[in-house]
This record gives sequence, structure tokens and C-alpha cells, in this order.
Amino acid sequence: MGLSCGLVGLPSCGKTVIFNAITAAGVSSYNGSEMNRAVVYVPDQRLNRLTEIYKPQKVVPATLEVVDISGIKVSSQGNEHGFKLLGYIKDVEALLHVVRCFEDGSVPFEHETIDPVRDIETVDLELMVADSNTLLNKINRLAKKVRAGDKDAIRDTTNCEKVYAAIQQGTPARKQDLSFQELASIRECNLASLKPVLYVANIKSIEDAENRHVKALERIASAEGSEVIVVCGKDEADISQLGIDERQEFLKELGLKESSMERLISSAYRMLGLINFFTTGEDEVRAWTCSKEEKAPVAAGKIHTDMEKGFIRMEVFRYEDLLELGSEAAIAKAGRQRLEGRDYKVQDGDIVAVRFNRGG
Repeated sequence: MGLSCGLVGLPSCGKTVIFNAITAAGVSSYNGSEMNRAVVYVPDQRLNRLTEIYKPQKVVPATLEVVDISGIKVSSQGNEHGFKLLGYIKDVEALLHVVRCFEDGSVPFEHETIDPVRDIETVDLELMVADSNTLLNKINRLAKKVRAGDKDAIRDTTNCEKVYAAIQQGTPARKQDLSFQELASIRECNLASLKPVLYVANIKSIEDAENRHVKALERIASAEGSEVIVVCGKDEADISQLGIDERQEFLKELGLKESSMERLISSAYRMLGLINFFTTGEDEVRAWTCSKEEKAPVAAGKIHTDMEKGFIRMEVFRYEDLLELGSEAAIAKAGRQRLEGRDYKVQDGDIVAVRFNRGG
């Protein structure tokens, strides 16, 4: 499985409409369920070109799992609904926070006014309430070891207390500029407010893309080093139901070069520092996702765990070199195919073959 993102936001902010736009799943906005889930293919034009070159029997794109999580309600923590929502949020790697940035009295909303600042603070507050409980549980579990003088427990407790204190002051974990050691101490807590957030501004029409609510959201995102993707949810949900040719024509009419799904995925990849590398052949061409500059054995483990355990070396050449020279034979002749060891950091666009000891 590739990247996993959770759509969060207040009830009636347009999450499920955005979910439909991304996944073409056609889920009802008012089905009352707590979670919808879909897996979509990550668009990558390089995969199309590799398919033309190798003409494989099978083509496998990288995937994105999208989870539409029921609207977060104020003070939902501490009840069964709140616990379920927290579980869904903890299962994903990043949050796509949908914020309502349009005014329309015919569409019900939690509040009488539209205010992105208030809405973001509300969602962050609920995440921090959950995280406070999680941190306190860990601090309490470590108490006996702390009293016994265990140095690791003392260090972890100190770090957890620091994060807890900042959360109590209203600062989500992702905004606390935590050190490597502090992150290590809280890793098992899997804090909801530590997850990277990409903001999605849901607007009513494409002409409304620069309204004051979107501008307010962009200021918030800029202050925390995040991004805003502006999406007309209804239009893009309609587009997602069209055939490929009709879809491209509709996007062109709206003045868009790519769909919301493509923009969201590109931004999510940047936010999480992810890249795609490829394996190729006549049987299969496949895209794989890993962290930026991940070392060769770990990246090989994405293909199969045995490859990481028994890693020997990685044969690597560049996608760009294949386009320029036309074949693997020409690449080898030009000396552009390399043998890389355990310390090699995989690059976006690498085409690899892994040599490994099958016995581990």
C-alpha cells in the first residue's frame, strides 16, 4: 500500500464531495457513515512512457488510499464516536483538512458564519484533546520506571511532558519544532496533531478561487509551512464521473490543467517528502513509493521484504536516460547504468533491479 491520507473537517464542510472528486467513488454526502475508504492510482506520466517502451503484460501504478472521516464535532472526545474518529485519524500518514470557503445559505453548516480560522482551531482543539489523553497515558505508564531511576524512562517522560504542556497551551505537536529525540520519545503515541496537514479550500465556483476566506486560509497555511489546494468540490466531483477525453475537455473549459486529485497528490507527495521509483520488464512495469532519498535496502523492501533482508546491490539507471537513449542496452553501452550499494539514496525517477540473497 502507498500513501494514506485522511480527509478531516467540520460537518458539512464538503469532505465527501471532495472525496468523490478525488476517488470518483460516488459516495452520498449524507449517508451517515463514519468513514468511507477508497484506493486510487497515483497519476504519473512517466509510467505511460515506460509502458510504451516495454509493452508489458501488466502495469501497476503507485496507489493512494483516501479515507473520508466523519465530520469532527466539538467535544466528540471521550465517547464511542470520538474514539472511532481518533482511530481512523491515527491510521493515516497525513491529513487533508477540508475547510469551507464559500457562503451558501442553502447548504447547512455548523455555524452561521464562514470563518476558516475558527474552523481550523476547532479541529486542532479536538485533535489536541485526544493527544493530551494519549500523552498522559504514556507518562503514567512510565511513572514506576521513573521512580526507579530508569534513564530512558526519565528522558521520555520529560519529552512527553514538554509536548503535553505545549498542547495545553494550544500548540499542536506539528507546530512545536520538535527535536529528533523528542520525536523518538513520542513516536509510539502516534499523535493526531503531529500529522502533516494539507489544507483544501472548498469553494462554490472557480471564479471564487481568490475570495477572502481562501486568502485567510492561505495565511494560516503559510505561517505553518503548509499548502492550500483550492478545489471547487461540486464541479470536480462531476468531472470525476466523466470519461478521460470528456474530463480533459471539461478541465480545459474551466481553465484547469489538471484535476483536483492530481494537485492533491502532488502536494501530499511534497509535504511528506515522497518520490516514485520504477521496476520494468516485459512482464510488468510498476511504480513504487518511498521517502525521498531513502537508502537502497529500505526502498528495496517496498518491493519485497526479502529484498531488504538479503540486499546485495541495486542496479540503477535514470528514466531520463532511457528516454534519451531508447533502450537498456544503449544505456549500458553509454555507461549510464550503475551498481549501487547499501548507502545509495534512491532518487525520484530511478529505474531499479535489486540483487539479493533469497535466503535472507
